[in-house]
Amino acid sequence: MPNKCLFLTRKKQQVMSVLVNKNSRVIVQGFTGSEGTFHASQMIEFGTNVVGGVTPGKGGSTHLDRPVFNTVADAVQQTQADTSIIFVPPAFAADAIMEAAEAGIKVIVCITEGIPVNDMVKAKEYIKGFNTRLIGPNCPGVITAGEAKVGIMPGFVFKTGKIGIVSKSGTLTYEAADQVAKAGMGITTAIGIGGDPIIGTTTREAVELLMNDPETEGIVMIGEIGGNLEAIAARWIKENGTKPVVGFIAGETAPKGRTMGHAGAIVGGKDDTAEAKKRIMKECGIHVVDSPAQIGAKMAEVLGKA
Repeated sequence: MPNKCLFLTRKKQQVMSVLVNKNSRVIVQGFTGSEGTFHASQMIEFGTNVVGGVTPGKGGSTHLDRPVFNTVADAVQQTQADTSIIFVPPAFAADAIMEAAEAGIKVIVCITEGIPVNDMVKAKEYIKGFNTRLIGPNCPGVITAGEAKVGIMPGFVFKTGKIGIVSKSGTLTYEAADQVAKAGMGITTAIGIGGDPIIGTTTREAVELLMNDPETEGIVMIGEIGGNLEAIAARWIKENGTKPVVGFIAGETAPKGRTMGHAGAIVGGKDDTAEAKKRIMKECGIHVVDSPAQIGAKMAEVLGKA
């Protein structure tokens, strides 16, 4: 009998979701502000284990029936938090990222848009010295369907299933999840990596996390014009991929030199255009679709579920 229990325990340990799950202990930095309040209450409603929040000067009070702390270090000490979501104004957000890393937070999700690039250069370099993973900034966050939402996405769109999503775009993350659901499938984890020029986790790194996840059977990769993140991810998939990947690139009709929505989405070189990215992705064995409306159907087709 003990052997059977041991087997069950081991099996349970292997089934680990990507980045966040129902056991994640989440704090909210910028907890008492309007954005933090709204999204934290949505996260709590979803079922995320929000254990408290941080607003300097308001430590000792409560908010949304959760304790408020002056610092992340205090919050970690009192609540054993391991995950943080940041709704701090742009001028202070890079400091908030570094503070979270220093306090021992393992997954940092930064929602804030408009952080000065110079600040992010310093923050990204600084957190390399810690055992932490940054998602964002300027991203919708991460959601593991049916378990935890650490972000601003509409939770009801994400049905549980076997498909992982990696996306540079917020709204297209939700659209992809909806299309996957319409095709009779669901989501393991969706990762919104963010649209800024400097981000904590690249497309390739996010794809790798899902490739290594035993519960994920297929991956949707959504990119946009500008930069080379998708090309790097595609080449990695060609060399190391073990699961089918469906890809889409937003911004096909964008004029050259125009930034589209995200600071990082600007067509500079010849490989930055949607056309070039799609070509590279196809060459690397990715199933590229021309419209987000085709994502679910294409995934069902390649997994033999159509």
